[in-house]
Amino acid sequence: MPTIRHVRTSMLDVAYEEHGPPNGDAIVLLHGFPYDPRCYDAMWPALVAEGHRVIVPYLRGYGPTQFVASAIMRSGQQAALGRDLLELLDALSIERAALAGYDWGGRAACIVAALWPERVRCLVSGSGYNIQDIAGSVVPQPPETEHRLWYQYYFHTPRGRAGLAANRAELGRLLWRLWSPSWQFDDATYARTASSFDNPDFVDVVVHSYRHRFAYAPGDPVLAEIERELAKQPAIRVPAISLWGADDGVRTPPVADEDASRFSSRYERRVLPGVGHNVPQEAPNATTSALLELLST
Repeated sequence: MPTIRHVRTSMLDVAYEEHGPPNGDAIVLLHGFPYDPRCYDAMWPALVAEGHRVIVPYLRGYGPTQFVASAIMRSGQQAALGRDLLELLDALSIERAALAGYDWGGRAACIVAALWPERVRCLVSGSGYNIQDIAGSVVPQPPETEHRLWYQYYFHTPRGRAGLAANRAELGRLLWRLWSPSWQFDDATYARTASSFDNPDFVDVVVHSYRHRFAYAPGDPVLAEIERELAKQPAIRVPAISLWGADDGVRTPPVADEDASRFSSRYERRVLPGVGHNVPQEAPNATTSALLELLST
């Protein structure tokens, strides 16, 4: 296992793994729910071989990352994820970084790329534009889409919160199977990640994330200004490649590239056959290649 380091931000003691030369061009790799930094284990060696400094943090509520005070709201809202990433760059004195992420991590990366583009060299985003349109969440989706979101509706209820607390490992394994039906992972692979769900704040952060995105829970007042900016659905103004798993069981790639108008710099969408939701762990070579291609231009 890589050595875990820690750095303090305004809200968190962030645990992260670092690889490569400290003076290399920085790349930050961001995991989603329910995953952790292990999803990038097959990627970082190739990035280090090209001379890059690679940072892989544990998001709030995961693994050894901890809140610095009990009074801080255990928010999982998108603004929290975005500010966590920005403050991580500040704490590590990284002026500009290449970002790659999916799911929650992709959302954090998209937010920083949209609101603070001067801090981002380029972006590889799993499933395209990941900034939530909370006001638009009241509009019903087609039934085929709605049934894929059952776990989110489950977390809206007290029963769902209790279920996550009691069965977090089992639920995570089920979601891995449903979201990545073509990926044959073994018990050891899952166990290496599932230990990160034992964080004492995991349940609170996850439940708040899925309630807030539907406006069923208030946000952290400290983050209100960021949420107001995100409500404008800002464009992403850095070079970007969007990677979609063709077999993604939660977000099916749209037939047309509906996200293209959300990107105002170089942008390309790539659909990966035989790949599900966990793009970097299922397709590390394709994800690495996309990053290195953007970094070379």
